[in-house]
This record gives sequence, structure tokens and C-alpha cells, in this order.
Amino acid sequence: MLGLNPIGFLIGSFTARFVIDKFGRRYTLLASMVPVVVGTVIAVSVTIGWMLMMTQFLWSFGTAILCTVQGIYFAEIADKDIRGTLSLSTRYMFNLGNLLVIGAGPFISYQTLNLCLLFIPLTFLIASFWIPETPYYYLKEDKVNEARKVLMQLRGIKDEKELDSQLALIEMNVKEDMTRSSSVKQLFSGAKYRKAIMIVSGLKITSIFTGTVTIRQYFGRILQEGRIPKEMEGTVFIVFGAVGFLTAIVASVLVDRLGRRPLLIGSYIVTGVCLAAIGIYFFLQDAVLVDSAAMSPYGYLPFIGILLVTVSSTIGFNSIVNFMPAELFPLNVKAIAMSLNGILSGVLGFAIAKSYQDIKDLCGIYTVFWIFTVFSCAGGVFCYYLVPETKGKGLAEIQEMLQSPWLELRTYDGTAKFNIGDNKDSEEERASLTEVTKI
Repeated sequence: MLGLNPIGFLIGSFTARFVIDKFGRRYTLLASMVPVVVGTVIAVSVTIGWMLMMTQFLWSFGTAILCTVQGIYFAEIADKDIRGTLSLSTRYMFNLGNLLVIGAGPFISYQTLNLCLLFIPLTFLIASFWIPETPYYYLKEDKVNEARKVLMQLRGIKDEKELDSQLALIEMNVKEDMTRSSSVKQLFSGAKYRKAIMIVSGLKITSIFTGTVTIRQYFGRILQEGRIPKEMEGTVFIVFGAVGFLTAIVASVLVDRLGRRPLLIGSYIVTGVCLAAIGIYFFLQDAVLVDSAAMSPYGYLPFIGILLVTVSSTIGFNSIVNFMPAELFPLNVKAIAMSLNGILSGVLGFAIAKSYQDIKDLCGIYTVFWIFTVFSCAGGVFCYYLVPETKGKGLAEIQEMLQSPWLELRTYDGTAKFNIGDNKDSEEERASLTEVTKI
């Protein structure tokens, strides 16, 4: 059953690629809720095993489309000073949903719970009818007047000259991006996208292989193996959900104040330390076979460790990794890149969900946590040396930063430079750019 989530996410991410640019961001947001509503209706109506599996698939499918498009939508409507905060608002709402299910689930029937869950996507569908399309998409479709109206609405600009200036700047960037082709081949062959691909792939791989999603899926079993008293499990789950919700709010406040890099680096380091400690606990319990009486005072260590992992990962990489690709890729390949990023999530998520139990049975649960530790530490090193800061930068500024021959990254000791390839456009790309009208 756990393997259905990443499979649904994979297929949903693949589907999103063909919908986002064809029908627009707004209509894709609306469409993403349809499979979620259908899946919830099935869950309310039937209790047959394979139908419930279909429900899980539909939920993951719709969520994948939503996750793919929402990052693009927020990046294209938000001012650069609040882009991170606005993007992370979805994270704490997601965690609020988890908390409500965890808190209410034990006290109401299965059907009542699903009826309550049905209310949420229906509310989203109704509310989303009034949200505007992004100015970037309108300009991409040569609808300048519509883009002007939306930009004035979103930015609250009353000065005509300032509005025309901002619109002209966005239009110039859109025209420049759209002179390049929008294909998977172009994404992987174009030198222009090389750094963005490397950064996004590195973040996605390390974040998934820290195992935070898998730990959440197996949370109950891990606590049982850590010998948490059974009567405490209900309280533990509620505390876990509440901490996740509150931490996500903190993350949304910090991301545009401290920046992406400090939060990413710090979260990987803290997560790595906590995962290593949990691994040591299980090593002493299962491999060294320390007497249970001696281990009893430390029985809450797995729960506290997982709680700290939840805090650190939510403040950092688990939140930032979801919207950073929308900042790093230009308009012509943004939908494709976000879709492929979701597909990578599905593939890696499926692999880790299916291999968790096998590695645990073969090498012990402590080995699993130490593997997670290695990837967490690797993520911290990767972010320190190769991930740029995008806080306070417009989308055009980010592209300019990524296209320089040398990628300059500000570290805590000064400025380090790393040559990771010539990002100059090919002859074909440069020729196409000469057709852009300069404003």
C-alpha cells in the first residue's frame, strides 16, 4: 500500500507537464482537485480493498499535479521579497491537515472522517475560481492587456509608469525565455540549464534519502521497536502532528528573512545528528543487546530524535526543496523541469519505501538510520558549496546569476567560486535570441 503513493505521484507529475503550459496555471490548480475529490468519494462509499488502493492512488495523483503547479504559480505571482513566505504557506496548511486527521481520527468513524476530508478539496475548488492567472503565463500567450490587469491586481500598483515599467521588464524576460525551445531534450542538452539541473537534482536526492518521508510512514512501527509505552502512542502522534504544523509556520517566517542557504545547511546538519543518535540507540538495543532495564531510561530517545528531525527538516530542506526549482528554471522549461522533479520524487520515494523493510531485516534498523545520516550530511556539504542564495532576487536576477561562467556562492568564510561548466548558450540558442525585441 505504501508503494502506491510514490507511483501515483510519479504519474501525476508526468501528467502535469502537459497540462500546465497548455491550459495555464490557474486551470491546472483547479483540475488537480478533481482526482482528490473522486478518491475521497470512493473512500466514503466503499470499503473494498482494491477500491481503497485506487483512492490512495488518486490522492497521490492529484497531489502531484498540485505540488508541481503551485510552485510555479507562487513564483510567478509573488513579489521577490515574499516569494518564499508565500510558497511555504502551503506547507503549514498541509501539516495542519495532517494534524486534524491525527487529532480527530481516533474519535470519529472512518466514514465521518472521509466526509470531513471531502469538504477540504471542494472548498479549494470553489475558492480557486476567483484566483487570477499569472502575468507570466498571459505574456507567454501574448495576452498583454490581461497580464497588465493581473499585475496591477497582484502588486497593488496605481502608478501607471511603475506598472508599465514592471510589465515591460517581465515581458522582456518572457520573450527571451520563450525564444528557446520547450522540450525535454532542450532541458538536458542546453548549457543554460546545467547548473539548475545539478542543484535541483542534488537537493531532491539528498532530501528524499534522509528518509524523513519514510520515517513518517513507518512512525508507529519505529516507536514500537523503540519500546514506547503503547498507551502513549495516541498522544505521541498528536504531538508529532502539532510540532510539524507549528514548525512549518516558523519556516514560512524565516525563509525570506534568513534566506534559503542557512536554513538548508542548518537543517541537514541537525537532521544528520539526530538520525545518527537514533541509529546508535537501536544499535545498542538490537546489536549490542544492552539490557532492557539499562535502556529503559532512554526509551523516549527515538521519539525525541524523530521530533527533532521533523522540526529541522520542515524548517529547512523538506520545505525549500519543493519551491526552489520554480525559482531556478526559466519560463520555457519550467513546467517540464517541475514535472521531471516530481517524477524523480516518485521514483526515489518508491525505491526507498520498498527497500526500507528489506534493509532493516537484512542489516538492522540502525543501519537504515545511518544510511539516512550519510545522505543528510552529504546534503549539508552540497548546499554549502553549490546551492546559491535566491532570497530577495527576482526571477530574472536568478537566471542572470546562474548563467555566469563561474557560479559565485557566498559562504560563511567569504566568497568561493566553483567552475561547473560553461553555461554560455549554444550557437543555435544565441541565434534565436537575436530575434528578441529589446525593451
